[in-house]
Amino acid sequence: MRTFLLFLLMLVCFDLSAQQRNETITVDGIKRDFITYIPAGTGNADKLPVIISLHGRLGTAERQMKFANFKPVADRDKVIIVCPQGIDRSWNDGRGTPAHYKGVNDVKFIDQLITFMLKHHPADASRIYVTGMSNGGFMASRLACELHDRIAAIAVVAASMDNSESYRPVKPIPVMYIQGTNDPLVPFAGGKMKRGAGGTIYGHEEVLKKWALMDGCDNKPVITNLAPKVNDGTSITKEEYENPSTHINVVGYTITGGGHTWPGGSQYLPKMIVGSVSHNLDACQAIWDFFKGNRLASN
Repeated sequence: MRTFLLFLLMLVCFDLSAQQRNETITVDGIKRDFITYIPAGTGNADKLPVIISLHGRLGTAERQMKFANFKPVADRDKVIIVCPQGIDRSWNDGRGTPAHYKGVNDVKFIDQLITFMLKHHPADASRIYVTGMSNGGFMASRLACELHDRIAAIAVVAASMDNSESYRPVKPIPVMYIQGTNDPLVPFAGGKMKRGAGGTIYGHEEVLKKWALMDGCDNKPVITNLAPKVNDGTSITKEEYENPSTHINVVGYTITGGGHTWPGGSQYLPKMIVGSVSHNLDACQAIWDFFKGNRLASN
Protein backbone atom coordinates (compact mmCIF):
# COMPACT_ATOMS: atom_id res chain seq x y z
CA MET A 1 0.00 0.00 0.00
CA ARG A 2 2.80 2.35 0.92
CA THR A 3 4.60 1.63 -2.36
CA PHE A 4 1.38 2.19 -4.30
CA LEU A 5 0.79 5.59 -2.66
CA LEU A 6 4.36 6.61 -3.42
CA PHE A 7 3.83 5.62 -7.05
CA LEU A 8 0.66 7.71 -7.23
CA LEU A 9 2.48 10.67 -5.71
CA MET A 10 5.22 10.36 -8.32
CA LEU A 11 2.61 10.31 -11.10
CA VAL A 12 0.92 13.44 -9.71
CA CYS A 13 4.23 15.26 -9.47
CA PHE A 14 5.08 14.30 -13.04
CA ASP A 15 1.71 15.49 -14.31
CA LEU A 16 2.04 18.77 -12.45
CA SER A 17 5.49 19.34 -13.92
CA ALA A 18 3.87 20.01 -17.30
CA GLN A 19 1.97 23.18 -16.50
CA GLN A 20 -0.06 25.81 -18.30
CA ARG A 21 -0.61 28.84 -16.10
CA ASN A 22 -2.57 32.06 -16.35
CA GLU A 23 -0.31 34.79 -15.00
CA THR A 24 -0.47 38.56 -14.56
CA ILE A 25 1.81 41.54 -14.14
CA THR A 26 0.95 45.23 -13.85
CA VAL A 27 2.54 47.67 -16.30
CA ASP A 28 1.77 51.41 -16.15
CA GLY A 29 -1.14 50.65 -13.85
CA ILE A 30 -2.69 48.19 -16.32
CA LYS A 31 -3.13 44.51 -15.49
CA ARG A 32 -1.50 42.51 -18.26
CA ASP A 33 -2.38 38.85 -18.68
CA PHE A 34 -0.39 36.05 -20.28
CA ILE A 35 -0.40 32.26 -20.48
CA THR A 36 2.75 30.30 -19.71
CA TYR A 37 3.36 26.70 -20.77
CA ILE A 38 6.22 24.85 -19.07
CA PRO A 39 6.94 21.34 -20.39
CA ALA A 40 7.29 18.24 -18.27
CA GLY A 41 10.64 16.94 -17.14
CA THR A 42 12.26 20.26 -16.30
CA GLY A 43 13.71 21.30 -12.98
CA ASN A 44 14.45 24.66 -11.41
CA ALA A 45 18.13 24.16 -12.15
CA ASP A 46 17.49 24.04 -15.89
CA LYS A 47 17.66 27.26 -17.88
CA LEU A 48 15.23 26.95 -20.74
CA PRO A 49 14.70 28.94 -23.95
CA VAL A 50 11.51 31.02 -24.12
CA ILE A 51 9.29 31.64 -27.14
CA ILE A 52 6.96 34.62 -26.71
CA SER A 53 4.12 34.11 -29.19
CA LEU A 54 1.98 37.14 -30.06
CA HIS A 55 -1.58 36.78 -31.36
CA GLY A 56 -2.96 38.74 -34.28
CA ARG A 57 -5.58 41.50 -34.22
CA LEU A 58 -8.81 40.19 -32.63
CA GLY A 59 -6.91 37.17 -31.35
CA THR A 60 -6.40 36.07 -27.77
CA ALA A 61 -3.59 34.51 -25.77
CA GLU A 62 -5.62 31.33 -25.32
CA ARG A 63 -6.29 30.99 -29.04
CA GLN A 64 -2.68 31.74 -29.92
CA MET A 65 -1.47 28.91 -27.67
CA LYS A 66 -3.58 26.53 -29.79
CA PHE A 67 -3.33 28.32 -33.14
CA ALA A 68 0.48 28.49 -33.27
CA ASN A 69 0.94 25.17 -31.53
CA PHE A 70 4.50 25.13 -30.24
CA LYS A 71 3.68 22.58 -27.51
CA PRO A 72 5.14 19.59 -29.41
CA VAL A 73 8.37 21.59 -29.79
CA ALA A 74 8.24 22.59 -26.13
CA ASP A 75 7.68 19.04 -24.92
CA ARG A 76 10.39 17.54 -27.13
CA ASP A 77 13.13 20.16 -26.73
CA LYS A 78 12.16 21.70 -23.37
CA VAL A 79 11.06 25.20 -24.31
CA ILE A 80 8.85 27.60 -22.34
CA ILE A 81 6.01 29.07 -24.39
CA VAL A 82 4.43 32.39 -23.40
CA CYS A 83 1.31 33.84 -25.04
CA PRO A 84 0.56 37.39 -23.84
CA GLN A 85 -2.80 39.11 -24.21
CA GLY A 86 -2.99 42.40 -26.08
CA ILE A 87 -5.22 45.28 -24.96
CA ASP A 88 -8.54 45.19 -26.84
CA ARG A 89 -7.14 42.12 -28.61
CA SER A 90 -4.49 44.25 -30.29
CA TRP A 91 -0.86 45.39 -29.98
CA ASN A 92 0.57 48.88 -30.21
CA ASP A 93 2.91 48.07 -33.07
CA GLY A 94 3.07 51.75 -34.06
CA ARG A 95 0.17 51.61 -36.52
CA GLY A 96 -3.50 52.51 -35.97
CA THR A 97 -4.56 49.71 -33.62
CA PRO A 98 -6.85 50.12 -30.58
CA ALA A 99 -3.82 49.65 -28.30
CA HIS A 100 -2.00 52.39 -30.21
CA TYR A 101 -4.88 54.86 -29.85
CA LYS A 102 -5.01 54.13 -26.11
CA GLY A 103 -1.30 54.83 -25.78
CA VAL A 104 -0.48 51.34 -24.49
CA ASN A 105 3.27 50.76 -24.16
CA ASP A 106 3.57 47.17 -25.38
CA VAL A 107 7.35 47.40 -25.74
CA LYS A 108 7.52 48.07 -22.00
CA PHE A 109 5.06 45.24 -21.36
CA ILE A 110 7.18 42.67 -23.20
CA ASP A 111 10.32 44.02 -21.53
CA GLN A 112 8.79 43.55 -18.09
CA LEU A 113 7.33 40.20 -19.13
CA ILE A 114 10.86 39.00 -19.92
CA THR A 115 12.03 40.24 -16.52
CA PHE A 116 9.16 38.31 -14.87
CA MET A 117 10.04 35.13 -16.75
CA LEU A 118 13.68 35.35 -15.69
CA LYS A 119 12.71 35.92 -12.05
CA HIS A 120 9.89 33.42 -11.63
CA HIS A 121 10.64 30.71 -14.20
CA PRO A 122 13.76 28.77 -15.27
CA ALA A 123 14.27 31.01 -18.30
CA ASP A 124 17.58 31.52 -20.10
CA ALA A 125 18.25 35.24 -20.61
CA SER A 126 20.34 34.50 -23.72
CA ARG A 127 17.54 32.54 -25.42
CA ILE A 128 14.45 34.77 -25.41
CA TYR A 129 12.66 34.69 -28.76
CA VAL A 130 9.59 36.48 -30.12
CA THR A 131 7.23 35.39 -32.86
CA GLY A 132 3.82 36.59 -33.96
CA MET A 133 1.29 36.70 -36.75
CA SER A 134 -0.28 39.74 -38.40
CA ASN A 135 -0.58 42.50 -35.75
CA GLY A 136 1.56 40.26 -33.51
CA GLY A 137 4.11 39.93 -36.33
CA PHE A 138 4.33 43.70 -36.77
CA MET A 139 4.81 43.93 -33.01
CA ALA A 140 7.65 41.40 -33.20
CA SER A 141 9.31 43.60 -35.84
CA ARG A 142 8.97 46.61 -33.57
CA LEU A 143 10.49 44.68 -30.68
CA ALA A 144 13.47 43.74 -32.86
CA CYS A 145 14.07 47.45 -33.31
CA GLU A 146 13.45 48.61 -29.74
CA LEU A 147 14.16 45.59 -27.53
CA HIS A 148 17.12 44.07 -29.36
CA ASP A 149 19.18 43.96 -26.16
CA ARG A 150 16.84 41.36 -24.62
CA ILE A 151 15.71 39.29 -27.61
CA ALA A 152 17.91 36.75 -29.39
CA ALA A 153 15.82 36.53 -32.59
CA ILE A 154 12.36 37.15 -34.02
CA ALA A 155 10.13 35.34 -36.51
CA VAL A 156 7.26 37.12 -38.26
CA VAL A 157 4.31 35.43 -39.98
CA ALA A 158 1.87 37.22 -42.32
CA ALA A 159 3.34 40.64 -41.50
CA SER A 160 6.26 42.91 -42.29
CA MET A 161 7.52 46.25 -40.96
CA ASP A 162 5.82 49.61 -41.10
CA ASN A 163 7.82 52.40 -42.68
CA SER A 164 7.57 54.64 -39.63
CA GLU A 165 9.66 55.89 -36.72
CA SER A 166 8.60 52.86 -34.66
CA TYR A 167 10.57 50.63 -37.03
CA ARG A 168 14.13 51.86 -37.19
CA PRO A 169 16.60 48.97 -36.79
CA VAL A 170 19.62 50.12 -34.81
CA LYS A 171 21.41 46.86 -34.00
CA PRO A 172 21.92 43.55 -35.83
CA ILE A 173 19.51 40.77 -34.82
CA PRO A 174 18.58 37.50 -36.56
CA VAL A 175 15.14 37.75 -38.19
CA MET A 176 12.78 35.51 -40.13
CA TYR A 177 9.78 36.54 -42.24
CA ILE A 178 7.15 34.10 -43.55
CA GLN A 179 4.71 35.63 -46.02
CA GLY A 180 2.10 34.43 -48.50
CA THR A 181 1.99 35.89 -51.99
CA ASN A 182 -1.84 35.89 -51.91
CA ASP A 183 -2.24 37.54 -48.51
CA PRO A 184 -5.36 39.74 -48.85
CA LEU A 185 -4.64 41.79 -45.72
CA VAL A 186 -0.86 42.36 -45.72
CA PRO A 187 0.29 42.96 -49.31
CA PHE A 188 3.27 40.81 -50.26
CA ALA A 189 4.68 43.63 -52.40
CA GLY A 190 4.28 46.18 -49.60
CA GLY A 191 2.94 49.70 -49.92
CA LYS A 192 -0.11 51.27 -48.32
CA MET A 193 -2.33 48.89 -46.38
CA LYS A 194 -5.99 49.43 -47.22
CA ARG A 195 -7.45 47.29 -44.43
CA GLY A 196 -6.96 46.80 -40.72
CA ALA A 197 -4.60 49.14 -38.86
CA GLY A 198 -3.30 50.71 -42.06
CA GLY A 199 0.21 52.01 -42.50
CA THR A 200 2.73 51.93 -45.31
CA ILE A 201 4.75 48.75 -45.11
CA TYR A 202 7.84 47.16 -46.61
CA GLY A 203 7.28 44.34 -49.09
CA HIS A 204 8.55 40.86 -48.23
CA GLU A 205 11.70 41.08 -50.36
CA GLU A 206 12.30 44.65 -49.23
CA VAL A 207 12.15 43.85 -45.52
CA LEU A 208 14.59 40.96 -45.94
CA LYS A 209 17.07 43.21 -47.74
CA LYS A 210 16.66 45.94 -45.12
CA TRP A 211 17.55 43.57 -42.31
CA ALA A 212 20.31 41.93 -44.35
CA LEU A 213 21.94 45.36 -44.72
CA MET A 214 21.60 46.06 -40.98
CA ASP A 215 22.99 42.63 -40.11
CA GLY A 216 25.96 42.96 -42.46
CA CYS A 217 24.95 39.97 -44.54
CA ASP A 218 26.08 39.07 -48.05
CA ASN A 219 24.07 40.85 -50.74
CA LYS A 220 23.09 37.64 -52.51
CA PRO A 221 20.89 35.17 -50.63
CA VAL A 222 20.98 31.40 -50.88
CA ILE A 223 17.68 30.40 -52.47
CA THR A 224 16.11 26.96 -51.97
CA ASN A 225 12.88 25.64 -53.41
CA LEU A 226 11.48 23.22 -50.86
CA ALA A 227 10.12 19.89 -52.05
CA PRO A 228 6.32 19.81 -51.76
CA LYS A 229 4.75 17.68 -49.03
CA VAL A 230 1.16 17.91 -50.25
CA ASN A 231 -0.67 19.15 -53.31
CA ASP A 232 -2.57 22.08 -51.80
CA GLY A 233 -1.85 24.76 -54.39
CA THR A 234 1.09 26.27 -52.50
CA SER A 235 4.86 26.06 -52.83
CA ILE A 236 7.69 27.22 -50.61
CA THR A 237 10.84 29.19 -51.44
CA LYS A 238 13.44 29.87 -48.75
CA GLU A 239 15.90 32.77 -48.96
CA GLU A 240 18.78 33.06 -46.52
CA TYR A 241 21.21 35.93 -46.12
CA GLU A 242 24.20 35.40 -43.83
CA ASN A 243 26.90 37.56 -42.31
CA PRO A 244 30.11 35.59 -43.03
CA SER A 245 31.83 36.96 -39.92
CA THR A 246 29.14 36.87 -37.22
CA HIS A 247 26.93 34.22 -38.89
CA ILE A 248 23.85 36.31 -38.11
CA ASN A 249 21.26 35.33 -40.66
CA VAL A 250 18.12 36.74 -42.23
CA VAL A 251 15.67 34.12 -43.46
CA GLY A 252 12.60 34.55 -45.62
CA TYR A 253 9.97 32.02 -46.61
CA THR A 254 7.79 32.91 -49.58
CA ILE A 255 4.56 30.92 -49.54
CA THR A 256 3.47 31.04 -53.18
CA GLY A 257 -0.32 30.79 -53.17
CA GLY A 258 -0.47 31.25 -49.40
CA GLY A 259 -2.78 33.70 -47.65
CA HIS A 260 -2.99 35.55 -44.35
CA THR A 261 -2.45 32.30 -42.51
CA TRP A 262 -0.05 30.29 -40.35
CA PRO A 263 1.61 27.58 -42.49
CA GLY A 264 0.86 24.16 -41.06
CA GLY A 265 -1.97 25.64 -38.99
CA SER A 266 -5.73 25.72 -39.37
CA GLN A 267 -7.98 27.38 -41.93
CA TYR A 268 -9.31 29.66 -39.17
CA LEU A 269 -11.49 31.72 -41.55
CA PRO A 270 -12.84 30.99 -45.04
CA LYS A 271 -10.38 31.24 -47.93
CA MET A 272 -12.40 34.08 -49.44
CA ILE A 273 -11.50 36.17 -46.37
CA VAL A 274 -7.92 35.20 -45.46
CA GLY A 275 -6.67 33.03 -48.32
CA SER A 276 -5.23 29.52 -48.17
CA VAL A 277 -3.23 27.74 -45.50
CA SER A 278 -0.12 26.00 -46.78
CA HIS A 279 0.68 22.54 -45.44
CA ASN A 280 3.97 22.44 -47.30
CA LEU A 281 5.66 24.17 -44.36
CA ASP A 282 5.37 23.60 -40.62
CA ALA A 283 5.87 27.19 -39.45
CA CYS A 284 6.30 26.23 -35.79
CA GLN A 285 9.10 23.80 -36.59
CA ALA A 286 10.77 26.16 -39.08
CA ILE A 287 10.67 28.98 -36.52
CA TRP A 288 12.11 26.83 -33.76
CA ASP A 289 14.86 25.51 -36.05
CA PHE A 290 15.77 29.13 -36.72
CA PHE A 291 15.53 30.27 -33.11
CA LYS A 292 17.56 27.48 -31.53
CA GLY A 293 20.65 28.41 -33.54
CA ASN A 294 20.74 31.92 -32.05
CA ARG A 295 21.70 33.29 -28.64
CA LEU A 296 21.93 36.82 -27.32
CA ALA A 297 25.66 37.51 -27.31
CA SER A 298 25.61 40.11 -24.52
CA ASN A 299 24.24 37.57 -22.05
